[in-house]
Amino acid sequence: MAAKSFDLIVIGAGPGGYVAAIRAAQLGLNVVIVEREHMGGICLNWGCIPTKAMLRSSEVFHLMERAKDFGLKAEKISYDLDAVVKRSRGVAGQLSSGIGHLMKKNKITTIMGEATLPAKGKVSVKTDKGTEELTAKNIVLATGARARELPGLEADGDLVWTYKHALTPKRMPKKLLVIGSGAIGIEFASFYNTLGCDTTVVEVMDRILPVEDEEISKFAKKQFEKQGMKILEKTMVKQLDRGKGKVTAHIEAKGKVEKLEFDTVISAVGIVGNVENLGLEELGVKIDRTHVVVDEYCRTGVDGLFAIGDIAGAPWLAHKASHEGVMVAELIAGKNDVHPVRPESIAGCTYCHPQVASVGFTEAKAKELGYKIKVGRFPFIGNGKAIALGEPEGMVKTVFDEKTGELLGAHMIGAEVTELIQGYVVGRTLETTEEDLMNTVFPHPTLSEMMHESVLDAYGRAIHF
Repeated sequence: MAAKSFDLIVIGAGPGGYVAAIRAAQLGLNVVIVEREHMGGICLNWGCIPTKAMLRSSEVFHLMERAKDFGLKAEKISYDLDAVVKRSRGVAGQLSSGIGHLMKKNKITTIMGEATLPAKGKVSVKTDKGTEELTAKNIVLATGARARELPGLEADGDLVWTYKHALTPKRMPKKLLVIGSGAIGIEFASFYNTLGCDTTVVEVMDRILPVEDEEISKFAKKQFEKQGMKILEKTMVKQLDRGKGKVTAHIEAKGKVEKLEFDTVISAVGIVGNVENLGLEELGVKIDRTHVVVDEYCRTGVDGLFAIGDIAGAPWLAHKASHEGVMVAELIAGKNDVHPVRPESIAGCTYCHPQVASVGFTEAKAKELGYKIKVGRFPFIGNGKAIALGEPEGMVKTVFDEKTGELLGAHMIGAEVTELIQGYVVGRTLETTEEDLMNTVFPHPTLSEMMHESVLDAYGRAIHF
């Protein structure tokens, strides 16, 4: 069978791949996208979206339990775990089918199957009906990543879960161990803990949420412990003994091993790139610790072959993948004003309770890079809207270059900070200085006023604290 020819082949239809395909189609290219499992990838089906739907349920449950604080009455509050999961799957399904519609609308050919790259500019796809051969001058790899599994801690779907099992639980854990306190681990810990599960989080680093600013990590730990979570830092799970309906975890801290019993374990110890069985090494693609090595424009070094999103390394975020997809599509289409994606201008968001969000350098990183800095802080307790919402726990922290007034980083914890952070992201993109931010009028009463006050505080000018 003759090979079908396209301008661009995209492998993987997650938030990197499908966005690259749409942008390329907008620019007049003839595009085909290959997906082996489901449109929208992990993010839409098993990651960002369904987890937020579940966390929303636990947030509403938490508010119902606090009804009295708001002068309301709600009695005999409970939840139906199956219905919570069903809603979450429904949200994911709705969005996933929406991606299929977007492909049709943009006249993008879609092939469901498993791709390999037998030679430069060639893709072979194994489908239900046989094998399809495709050729194109440009190929974008957007195959994403999957959960890392540590030896002895592998998931079995019964006692030990990955994020997929945690999103479709067959039962409510009573005593839960979460291994890893990055965004995924903390979000699941927050969800199950809020619904009344006795939750313990183990983190090998010296603090939870290790990529966040140290002050934010400490604040988060205090809040989680207040909610009844147990947090073990500088601690390792050495082995899991699986019994009938229970797991005995060997937990090592300061050289001592303690055995603790749980009925469920969630492993959230990072991710590995989906780089196998594609034929990348034979093409001369460099792979470093399961990730494709690329330059700032996502070029692999093999002519016409690009890699975007999780497969191309940190930060492992859907919005980074999408932005890279747009950048690569524009490069391929021959646009001249293409800017590389700057990792330090990409916000990270964690949807636990309280929420955590940040962009740019932490205070420690800014110092390490040699900046002389000014730091401002403002607490939620000093903000009228936060108190009215019944959410007085949180803070906004800003880091500036003393010499130029450049906003180097912003770090937040508290209600709705995942929405607020974008103000600072725009500020960094526009190369905003402290003066611009001070002269900006923030609406009242809003949580965003704390962003203003935090900037003012860095320069000894905070009004409300």
